[in-house]
Amino acid sequence: MRKFAPTELVLNSKNQVYHLGVSAEDVSTKIILVGDQERVALVSEQFDSIEFKSNHREFFCHTGTFQNKRISVLSTGIGTDNIDIVINELDAAFNINLETKEEKIVQTKLELLRIGTCGLLQADIPIHSYILSNYALGLDNVGHYYKLNYTNSEQELLKSIQKCSLFPEHITPYLKKASPNFLKKFETEKTIKGITVTSSGFYGPQGRALRLPTHTTDLHEKLGGFKHREHRFVNFEMESSALYALGSALGHSCATICLGIANRPAKEFSSNYSIQMKELIQHALERF
Repeated sequence: MRKFAPTELVLNSKNQVYHLGVSAEDVSTKIILVGDQERVALVSEQFDSIEFKSNHREFFCHTGTFQNKRISVLSTGIGTDNIDIVINELDAAFNINLETKEEKIVQTKLELLRIGTCGLLQADIPIHSYILSNYALGLDNVGHYYKLNYTNSEQELLKSIQKCSLFPEHITPYLKKASPNFLKKFETEKTIKGITVTSSGFYGPQGRALRLPTHTTDLHEKLGGFKHREHRFVNFEMESSALYALGSALGHSCATICLGIANRPAKEFSSNYSIQMKELIQHALERF
């Protein structure tokens, strides 16, 4: 089996993965990922019991039990660069022997559900809708650093998107699909499925322009008008492309469900969505 150098598999003084500061025994194989550290407690307050808490940098982790299911919730911070850390270190904690630094023969499969907020790209989708990311289109560059395999459906859909010239010429998107059976667990009459656009930033990369001019001022209008068979773009966020790309390549089940808090074409924004977020968390926990 492969053995990893200490400069590649970086561990802390407790022999835990370096940034997350956890070991496999601290974390369930069912993991909810949230961007906001404060949302960790919002999830774990619904647990029946909590057995483990940790925090290191922006990575807060609580592990407990909900309806006889052991579940962990972990904050990732914002962006795909942090997702790169989270997915690699969670996988290492379970699938590399941290004592010998050797890859384990028997691999552990994780279930990774991201719960977050998003901006809606279709005028007909109401604020506070539950959005399931059937596909994630990465406008970031994390996926390009890894040797990934793409399915025929991913390649076909990406080609259709690229033909439409939706993005500035120096942006090369990539596209990955959610784990279908895992995603289906969270699908109800309340949910809307579609393609999620994962951006590398909140302002220019999502077509927002304040004082600084951008190349993307009409981006959300272009995205909203795209359709390929039953597929359309439904929302903007900042994490799912790397989650789907790295998670699926490592053999894990991955899905994202987000609360729509802004409708870009309708120019509507919800500044207070705490009740709706608690309801979304309950929706996810009951189906995990």
